[in-house]
Amino acid sequence: MKIAVDAMGGDYAPEAIVEGSVLAAREFKIPIILTGISHRVYQELEKYEDWKHLGIEVEHADEVVEMHDSPSKVIRSKKKSSIKIGVDLVKKGEASAFVSAGNTGAVLAYSTIILRPLKGVDRPAIAVQLPTAKGTSILLDAGANVDCKTNQLFQFGIMGHAYAKYILGNDNPGVGLLSIGEEDGKGNETTKEAFKLLKKSHINFIGNIEGKEVYRGNADVIVCDGFTGNVALKISESLAEMIGGSLKNLFKTGMTTKLSYMLLKPHLAELKKKVDYSEKGGAPLLGINGVCIIAHGSSSPKAIKNAVYQAHLFVDKRINEHICEDIENNLDGKGSLWQHIKEIVAGPEDYPKDPETSEETSDPSKN
Repeated sequence: MKIAVDAMGGDYAPEAIVEGSVLAAREFKIPIILTGISHRVYQELEKYEDWKHLGIEVEHADEVVEMHDSPSKVIRSKKKSSIKIGVDLVKKGEASAFVSAGNTGAVLAYSTIILRPLKGVDRPAIAVQLPTAKGTSILLDAGANVDCKTNQLFQFGIMGHAYAKYILGNDNPGVGLLSIGEEDGKGNETTKEAFKLLKKSHINFIGNIEGKEVYRGNADVIVCDGFTGNVALKISESLAEMIGGSLKNLFKTGMTTKLSYMLLKPHLAELKKKVDYSEKGGAPLLGINGVCIIAHGSSSPKAIKNAVYQAHLFVDKRINEHICEDIENNLDGKGSLWQHIKEIVAGPEDYPKDPETSEETSDPSKN
């Protein structure tokens, strides 16, 4: 099993990416293919005396996708970028998974167009792990789809269920639908219809949950559209930064608070580890015919190391197979649930064609 890693993606590339890849290869014994401007990648690798013995390869890329680049423009104009080459390696079977801390929209677009969605999945979703009072919850979608149809929210519930069950080890994860009230009839028309589909499914659907329930941990999987999920995620990150900064300033106000800090330091370190995104590594793009982990743009070497391990875990646990099985199981032999879906929602739109063969490609990240 080889993991392709975008060496040029992220705020601290290629230094942090190469270092994180070396750490992953050392600790987890995972062969890695680094995609990027080869002379720059080799320059970083030479800092580590043992890199040639760690199963690390370099795949040259002529171009780099910048963070400000438009995904729709990138897929047409940067056909030899480190992101596209990494996704191509997965498509050709030369790598089992792809990890990138680069432009999220470009990673999403390339993965969707080249790898294509799994059978039964209309749109892929970004799934993030959130620390809660009871452990960890999965929130999806965290930004891949700004607007979602009813059947897409239903599919997110199925995919999140598989993630929580086979990666987090929760045998019967509770799936909740993020809405403006807990009552069955609350929400807009899309969430109301998604509620009906999830309630008819074979997964453990616990109903609607409000925003205040997210960090209480009552739902193991939280389903929402990408607009809502991304806003919720960014607000949470901002709140965590504010609380961290406030505590830091508080412990500097006098001798008493400094002594208090020394007593609380082990507990604060434990709390920091729980909310530190680098411990998770990255967020999987669920629903594509392959494994892709999207890491934070400011990922440290530690975050990249853990993202590589997470990619390995997703391949090893055969998550895509389980997602396909769960979708098939929820479309039972009589097809009753599928018939219900067809009665209340329009069919899925066609995906854009490969930019190598068509000029009609659109930007999936905006759908």
